[in-house]
Amino acid sequence: MDHINKQIINMLQKGFPICDSPYQVVAEQIGLTESDLLERIKLLLETGVLSRFGPLYHAEQMGGALTLAAIKAPKQRFDQIAKIVNNFPEVAHNYERNHELNMWFVIATDVPERLTQVIEEIEKKIELPVYNMPKINEYFVGLKLEA
Repeated sequence: MDHINKQIINMLQKGFPICDSPYQVVAEQIGLTESDLLERIKLLLETGVLSRFGPLYHAEQMGGALTLAAIKAPKQRFDQIAKIVNNFPEVAHNYERNHELNMWFVIATDVPERLTQVIEEIEKKIELPVYNMPKINEYFVGLKLEA
């Protein structure tokens, strides 16, 4: 990863400008054109250096709920179960883990009571228990690259 990409990643973690041309503002701070910045972000996503670029919402502060959930998905059904789970709009992302609980995902809902409903609906469709692991404390871990 080159010096400019490290600067981009560091800048975007500090916060994104709320204005008519936020990419232009960030590009100018780094010394790029807006189109160069957008192309670099696109390449960082395409190559997997970044897995996602977008806002993080605090569901609880917006009146909703958020939890981490896991499933013991049989290997022969893993892809089928992942497809079912991922079809729920409340599921933010889903990861396979090398663990007895091998499927982990985040559920975010607009109202707290919907969280239990989503878990129950998933359990009914996959015919397996969903392990609900609600957040007790929140931590932010920032990645700062030497540019």
